Formats: sequence, structure tokens, C-alpha cells
Amino acid sequence: MEINTPITEECIAKLTIGDTVYISGSIFCGRDAVLPKVVQMIRENKNFDHGIELKGSVIFHTAVSPAGVGPTSSNKLEIENSIGPLSKAGVKLHLGKGEIGRGTIEALNQNHAVYAVIPPVTALLGDKTRGQELVAFPELGMEALYRLKVERYPAIIAAAHGRSIYEQHV
Repeated sequence: MEINTPITEECIAKLTIGDTVYISGSIFCGRDAVLPKVVQMIRENKNFDHGIELKGSVIFHTAVSPAGVGPTSSNKLEIENSIGPLSKAGVKLHLGKGEIGRGTIEALNQNHAVYAVIPPVTALLGDKTRGQELVAFPELGMEALYRLKVERYPAIIAAAHGRSIYEQHV
């Protein structure tokens, strides 16, 4: 299934675990150093510079380095704790790797958002990245918040509508 950003509620409603999707458009990149800072800004009702709009957005759990991008483990405490608040703020799709907890799956469900795993193949993703821009927290270097322009990033829906590919009996 082709997904373009910003992602609509109707698109999320159609997704089921195990679906292969191809994401195109703008996506944000962040991991354990920056995502708690973004959540704090949301809690404090602070505005972002650079036109950061979370409604309908995608957040890829990765750092942006000269070597490219590849997923980091989404079950790191700082990342997993950000998924619920970011979903509530409008993020519709979280990209990463690894199993996430039951509480996170429920937070996704409550906020009509999904989690997808992305293959850890930097060369493939580099070929599908059309541009990058540092948008917040430059002091964090490659772990700052970036916006990428992507074309057909491949991912597999791993958690949607209260279910997860990692759980056998849900």
C-alpha cells in the first residue's frame, strides 16, 4: 500500500498488522536524545520553528549521519515513552525496529496511530531519501530532529488497532 504524508485517519483505519507499506513525503527523524525534548515542548505548549507540523506526520526512530539512516530500537525507554504523547499530538506512524510494549500498543490504538518496522538497510533507504533538513535541537548533532523527503520507504505494519505482530494472542 502506498502512503503519502500527511497521513489521514482514513488511511490509518485501513492498515492491518503485517501490511507492507511504502511511505513517501516528509518524515521526521528522532531517537532517544531528541524525542523526550519534543514531548516536553508539546507538554509546555511551545511552538516549533521551521514549520514543524505533527498532525498526520511520521517519526522514524533514527539518527541522521553521513553514513545514512537506519532504524534504532523503538523499545528504548526514551523512545517508547514518547510514542503515546507524540501520537496524541498527531503523529500517525512511528517507524523503528523491535517489539514495543502492550501499553504502547494501547496508546497507539487510543490515538489512531500505528507502528511499523523498517528494514535496517541503510543503503536501500539512502537510495530512497531525496533530501534532509535539520529542524530542531542542532546541539544534538546527528541525534537532532531532522525532516527527510523520502520516496517509497518500505515498512511493515507491526502494531495497529490494538494488535501487534509480536503478540500471538491479542
